[in-house]
Amino acid sequence: MGSTSNPSMPRPSTPAGRDGLAAFLARPGKALVALDFDGTLADIVPDPERARAHPGAVPALAALAPRVASVAVITGRPAEVAVRYGGFAGVPGLDHLVVLGHYGAERWDAVSGTVRAAPAHPGVAAVRAELPAFLERAGARPGTWIEEKGRAVAVHTRRAEDPQAAFEALVVPLGELAARHGLVLEPGRLVLELRPPGIDKGVALTEYVRETGAESVVFAGDDLGDLPAFAAVDQLRADGVPGLLVCSGSAEVTEVAARADLLVPGPAGVVDLLSALARTAG
Repeated sequence: MGSTSNPSMPRPSTPAGRDGLAAFLARPGKALVALDFDGTLADIVPDPERARAHPGAVPALAALAPRVASVAVITGRPAEVAVRYGGFAGVPGLDHLVVLGHYGAERWDAVSGTVRAAPAHPGVAAVRAELPAFLERAGARPGTWIEEKGRAVAVHTRRAEDPQAAFEALVVPLGELAARHGLVLEPGRLVLELRPPGIDKGVALTEYVRETGAESVVFAGDDLGDLPAFAAVDQLRADGVPGLLVCSGSAEVTEVAARADLLVPGPAGVVDLLSALARTAG
């Protein structure tokens, strides 16, 4: 059993976070560690197709996973893409890793190497067909581009001359487009995602906690899409399951930092935290 006085272990800033860390350290074999991918395990890059897990992420996860109840990656990306970009397949120690893609609509299990998926929402195909002409009519700024995500579609403004202004100009029209096709608009770090309603990282996390029977939870994220998972951990705490909320970086999305128990400096900080948890849990 570890101790929160370990000098290599960051100290959460909140009592609830300290309780969550203490519960993890007391019984790591009953703990679930869940993480977002982009911005948490992988650095944010201008082209999402070039995102890759931090070089230390897989070794840290492989060291930690055998010591805890489960490790899960919960992402808005397709599960297969997150597995490929993360380099998670066939890694010793990650035999039971689970990747919950598309906010839980897809699931990849390392033990089988297969993806299971819920039926696709028809509104996504309709938006996909309409979006290029829609953005042109809406006056989207140069550098705005569309990312195909399979069960969702995203519009990025990070490459625009004024990324934040380009982002803000599209929030209302894209929200109206999403609603017309029965979808929801999910804002993120200079990205607006149109996706089916009723699925989010909070639902995915809560269902997986129930499945595993985890007695404590660590969740790390960096973006607005991670806030439902933060809310889920808050509810789990109220139900008697201690939890630790970690924010990976804090400059772009201050709402996440404000809700977190522990701030770490981006994916490198997440890797350091995972390594410290693995050492202490050992």
